[in-house]
Amino acid sequence: MSVLLVGVSHRTAPVPVLERVAVTDTDRPKLIDKLLASSHITEAMIVSTCNRVEVYAVVDAFHGALTEVGEILSDHSGLDLTALHAHAYVRYSEAAVEHLFAVASGLDSMVIGEQQILGQIRTAYASSDAQQAAGRVVHELAQQALRVGKRVHSETGIDSAGASVVSVALDRAAGILGDGGLVGRTAVVVGAGAMGGLSVAHLTRAGIDRIIVVNRTRERAEHLADTARSNGVIAEAVDFEQLSAVMAQADVLVTCTGAVGAVVTLADAHRALAEPDRNPNKHLVICDLGLPRDIDPAVSGLPGVTVLDMEALQRDPAAGAAASDADAARAIVAGELAMYLAGQRLAEVTPTVTALRQRAADVVESELMRLDSRLPDLDDPQRDEVARTVRRVVDKLLHAPTVRVKQLASAPGGDSYAAALRELFELSPALPAAVAAPTDRVDGDRGGRDKQA
Repeated sequence: MSVLLVGVSHRTAPVPVLERVAVTDTDRPKLIDKLLASSHITEAMIVSTCNRVEVYAVVDAFHGALTEVGEILSDHSGLDLTALHAHAYVRYSEAAVEHLFAVASGLDSMVIGEQQILGQIRTAYASSDAQQAAGRVVHELAQQALRVGKRVHSETGIDSAGASVVSVALDRAAGILGDGGLVGRTAVVVGAGAMGGLSVAHLTRAGIDRIIVVNRTRERAEHLADTARSNGVIAEAVDFEQLSAVMAQADVLVTCTGAVGAVVTLADAHRALAEPDRNPNKHLVICDLGLPRDIDPAVSGLPGVTVLDMEALQRDPAAGAAASDADAARAIVAGELAMYLAGQRLAEVTPTVTALRQRAADVVESELMRLDSRLPDLDDPQRDEVARTVRRVVDKLLHAPTVRVKQLASAPGGDSYAAALRELFELSPALPAAVAAPTDRVDGDRGGRDKQA
């Protein structure tokens, strides 16, 4: 079984395509169910962020699984397969693992070095695990990717070299506003999720005077407003129906809802700008961090309004990391990839070695039973000594080849040595598979998933 990755990201597709492919938290379970119902897929995980959608699937056949994943994404997005393939990328086996490690490290992010991706991978794994779609391969892959990402962020300067999408957007907004940037200004944050929390944190550090949080769930808006107040900022939470009214008070509007369809329409913007209490000379900078977009594209044409969307942020020079930090991160990814692959190859040969030793033990027991039938008068001490001698001989004969095959298995192509053992000792392919069969672990992590009929 190998890992297949099919993805669409900011590197391969424009924002309109990303909007159509975007996978929400509601979409994800349904798509995973469809993936698991496919004939060639046994495990699946979907990583979905504001600028990428990536399907990681454990498959038994490359071409068949690729067709199945493509059809599922095509159906979800409404894009025909030709249009989807024009913007998608495919990685298989080692290349898929390397890509996920790079993504977890922030090397493939729109803003190099951002850490939010670690939480998004953790969410993707948790969702997959909750649906029993994360077997041994996805579990080990996701956990190792998270470890690699943490190591890169702790051992390199990639964090300071890069910044989060939120930071880039609000730094750009501060530059557009001028005269002290965000200091003393009023900001409206629409959406109280992870991006909303990051926006409030950055606005607080930048010296914003007042924050108004708008969210469909009032409780989450209140919680985020409390966080801002605890850091000395005037903050309040309002209902979604008050969006136009509070927009009239804003210097900066940050949207990050993940909703399908425009959250702020052209009519909403017109009403906000026409509020009698709004200073006609006051500029409004809108940071649209949603995917799909939260802001009606027509809003960007209004006088006194600047819209910064994901497409504009992709071109920002702050979205790059220093070359030395990126190189150091890549070196860590390369080293971790080599260790991961060696471990996987060793895990693949171990069941064969175990099966070989079990075959030898069965032969020893069979011969001892044969000895009992031929020499029934052999007393217990003599029989025990014979048994120990035979087992020692077998153990010594198997020791060198089994140790050596494990060493050789860690190198590229090492699976051929396990195949040779199975052939030489006539081990049925079913026997190593049975030895390797996953079982539920006491800590609740799933070692595998039975394929539904």
